[in-house]
Amino acid sequence: MPVIRFRHLAAAAACLALALPGVPALARESLGIYASWGAFRDPVIPRCYAIAMAEPSTAAREYQPFAAIGTWPRRGARGQVHFRLSRRIAQGTQVTLSLGGQRFILASGEGDAWGHDEQDNAAIVAAMRSAPRMTVTARDRQGKRFVNAWPLSGAASAMDAALIGCAKLP
Repeated sequence: MPVIRFRHLAAAAACLALALPGVPALARESLGIYASWGAFRDPVIPRCYAIAMAEPSTAAREYQPFAAIGTWPRRGARGQVHFRLSRRIAQGTQVTLSLGGQRFILASGEGDAWGHDEQDNAAIVAAMRSAPRMTVTARDRQGKRFVNAWPLSGAASAMDAALIGCAKLP
């Protein structure tokens, strides 16, 4: 099972690299695999991130959904929450993250969603540390509701590994 998880995490890391234009895909280094979450470092940019693919689903998908928590030392940014959702989001639709009994309204565009600001990101990351699972709900361009879900076992360890990994970068 760990081999399958690593392949999924490697695919998610590749998706993240492709989502950022001009980023060499081979630049990232694995910092560790923690349940269904992985931690990676890209010293070229530099950045580090914890990442996981969404739970498998039989529902139609336009994208491979993943969740990532990133740190960019040169920008002074850490704990940046990013979701790639499985479908393109209908314009003007509300995207909701649910975890640990809390709900967060996310900023969104095309097939991505993220916290509105540093305060949202910090609250989401804190909630991820104690919740067992998180879901993001939205409506696609055809008006159909869809849900992407992630187990959070290993997320805290992966986020910590990413923070420590970037503490070593200039």
